[in-house]
Amino acid sequence: MGDPDPDLEGLVRAELFRKPPPPAEQLACEILRRHGSTVVAVLFYGSCLRGGTSEGVLDFYVLVDSYRAAYRSRALAWANAVLPPNVFYLEIATDLGTLRSKYAVISARDFERGSLAKGLRPSIWARFCQPSLAVWTRDGAARDALAGWVATATLTAVTHTLRLLPLSDGRYRFTPEEFWQRLLHETYAWELRTEAPETIQSLYEADPTRYERACRAALGRLGADGRLRWTEGDGSIDVHPVAGRGVEPQRRSSLRRPLAKLVYLAQLLKSVATFGDWLPYALWKLERHTGTRIVPNERQRRHPLLWGWPLLFQVLWRRDLR
Repeated sequence: MGDPDPDLEGLVRAELFRKPPPPAEQLACEILRRHGSTVVAVLFYGSCLRGGTSEGVLDFYVLVDSYRAAYRSRALAWANAVLPPNVFYLEIATDLGTLRSKYAVISARDFERGSLAKGLRPSIWARFCQPSLAVWTRDGAARDALAGWVATATLTAVTHTLRLLPLSDGRYRFTPEEFWQRLLHETYAWELRTEAPETIQSLYEADPTRYERACRAALGRLGADGRLRWTEGDGSIDVHPVAGRGVEPQRRSSLRRPLAKLVYLAQLLKSVATFGDWLPYALWKLERHTGTRIVPNERQRRHPLLWGWPLLFQVLWRRDLR
């Protein structure tokens, strides 16, 4: 058996319930003001968390009890229920300067389902097998539930990735770095998210010790559940799946990934109605992650609903659907 690590939920709790930075707290306060007592938790994740900076746009997931209670608009509640999450842009002036954020609203139930990979999109388990921080939680019950869901997201990500690896002599063999690079590559490939290979590499390199510990802790949990056996030596990990326990290689569905991309595209187009001044943000995001600068013309700036999203879709199609 590999070297023992703290249990998976213990690792998750230590990471989730750190002291949040003041910019994230101030943005969370405004999110709570907007959506009220139905908010269960506010989760901070993404590049600003990794970099320890408030420059750029901070990313949040906002878990709620009820979509209807989260909005005054029935249309927004309906859209959130049909195709979660709804995504909004938030900008506030503070004593720390102008703070900008992008936040996604999702019900606690849908977040739990996403951590279990129920549905086409990997957005929940793909994001929350990476580091995140609970800026605000409603109470102890919410903290316990959140820690369980984030731990489940990591288990789902590890299980999914194991099943994509080549099985040789009844085992999977990999280094933690190879494993996480494959995991991150696969999750980005399922959605229209443009990340260059060097960016994916940098996600792991931001905290390799954390990812190695998370990998071992997840394997330890899967081993304790009788789903696999694993050993470690000389920098490599050998995993022996147990037949009939869901960790064996599985042939991919030829339709699943294209369908996931279409769902993501529908989500992207829906965000046009919720996000606000979305075109400059979207083009900034593309430039930041791909190095390609796109300058909209005056017509696209003035009428983004008519002319902005075709420009964005053209870029995404050229890069990600080829």
